Amino acid sequence: MASRSRLSRRNFLVTSGAGAAALCVSGNAGGYTSAEMRARAADNKLTGVSKWELDTPALCVDLDKLSQNIATMRTRVAAMKVASRPHAKTHKCPTIAKLQLAGGSIGICTAKLSEAEVFAANGIGPILMTTSNVTPNKIRRAMALRKSNPQFVQAVDYAQNARDLNDAAKAAGIVADVVVDVAIGTRSGVPAGDQAVAIAQLVDTLPNLKLRGIISYDGGAQHIKGFKNRLDQTLNRFAPSVETFERFKRGGLNTEIFSGGGTGTYNILPKAPGVTDLQVGSYIFMDCQYLEIGGESNDQVYTDFAPSLTVVTTVLNTYFLKSITTDAGAKALTLNKPGPWVIGEKDFAYNAGSDEFGVIKYETAGRSYKVGDKLELIVPHCDPVVNEYDQMYAIRNDKVEAVWPIAARGHSQ
Repeated sequence: MASRSRLSRRNFLVTSGAGAAALCVSGNAGGYTSAEMRARAADNKLTGVSKWELDTPALCVDLDKLSQNIATMRTRVAAMKVASRPHAKTHKCPTIAKLQLAGGSIGICTAKLSEAEVFAANGIGPILMTTSNVTPNKIRRAMALRKSNPQFVQAVDYAQNARDLNDAAKAAGIVADVVVDVAIGTRSGVPAGDQAVAIAQLVDTLPNLKLRGIISYDGGAQHIKGFKNRLDQTLNRFAPSVETFERFKRGGLNTEIFSGGGTGTYNILPKAPGVTDLQVGSYIFMDCQYLEIGGESNDQVYTDFAPSLTVVTTVLNTYFLKSITTDAGAKALTLNKPGPWVIGEKDFAYNAGSDEFGVIKYETAGRSYKVGDKLELIVPHCDPVVNEYDQMYAIRNDKVEAVWPIAARGHSQ
């Protein structure tokens, strides 16, 4: 493979995985229909089947690359003396969450209560929900989850919400763990400074709530292009959260959790004082949005983690000049930009704008294509792509080793 310092997007697409020749398979070669695949998966009979024989679009995860990414994160956060608390909204898969915990993570994050319920039901204990629960029904559900899972922690960012959580915890006969969500930007959370401190002080007085600390996630920082630019902006944007954390400490408030950061800033946020753990998510899969931001050692392509998540798609039409139609459109890949990258074809421009079809335009191609050939794609944005599928195929050496249910798929409430 080209050296990291000289690796461009074009070279990356050619050198990723096994190369272009291995990524294009002619014909269906014994492919299975969706119904057949479901039946075989239920009987655990897909083991050993080539990923090129799967009906498409097929969501695949390379097990060696996945394991490599988990190990890389573990090594790097340990060196920075912080922990990882991965965001499970990325994969929505209890099997992967268990791999992350076994790989050194201290817990998982979820974005929605329904996600947290799925992971808890599948044996995951340490769950931090990063979105506040504000409606009566969700508050009741959150307390029921906390009652069954003592390691469940939820966010709060309004005083009245804290009081409502306290009342519900009292009714449930429990003490509920909470963190104050301190805003960076204007999406969610309480503004840093006086308002955040006031909510923490209120929580500290409520008998059925236990303050665990602060979460402060900067989604906007994750995709800032260029490492130096990302470093400077991230630390500058995070400074008010650090000052709020210091005020918590000076006021005798619990600061055992000071959580933030993500895949784009995993090696930046630990430079801020007090940070305990990182809410990384996409590092296990990677995607086009992250690959194009550049990393510390390569400003063109972010190579810290390997792209383990792909979609295999089938060529459906080659009639038209310098154009290929595939069976993976918006419902398989989403409309996120940049578009998918075709592994092995550096000059292909993939448009997933149609619901059911992808259209590739090109000037040059590494080989000729015919109907039934298969291509492998790096996805635009892994989180919403995963949410389009019921299952992913765990692949090793191009063969199915397991079929993993995406159990929290569609759990957006």
